[in-house]
Amino acid sequence: MISQLTIFLENEKGRLAAATRAVAVAGSNMHALYLADTEDFGVARMLCDKPEATAEALRGAGWRAAVTPVLGVRVPDVPGGLAKLLEFLDEQNVNVEYGYCMSVEGGHAVDVLKVAGDDEVERKLADAGFEPVAPEDLYVVD
Repeated sequence: MISQLTIFLENEKGRLAAATRAVAVAGSNMHALYLADTEDFGVARMLCDKPEATAEALRGAGWRAAVTPVLGVRVPDVPGGLAKLLEFLDEQNVNVEYGYCMSVEGGHAVDVLKVAGDDEVERKLADAGFEPVAPEDLYVVD
């Protein structure tokens, strides 16, 4: 599993800019960003260097921040690449709560998924020929 930094934001002009500046001030480079919102607040989910230390620095500066384990899987960047992964997870009774694509490079994308229901999911994926990614493949680990 990889570590995702989650920051909870008020739905106010400038909060996302301030949050990303706080990540930079913490000395962390951001590699992926996914935004979601509700009526009352927003959620910024990101992959960044040193996620634990970054979350700690953000909390110290007054932000609501947490680190969440997510699954990163390298898939072929072709039509159906993600569908094949999601179908496999469905067959394994693994629930996908949300997801986003991190990058496309060298003919592959890295899909980031928040999953529930199976502690052995990475092993099962590898056994089936998928490529789970390690944290050090994506960012500086703390």
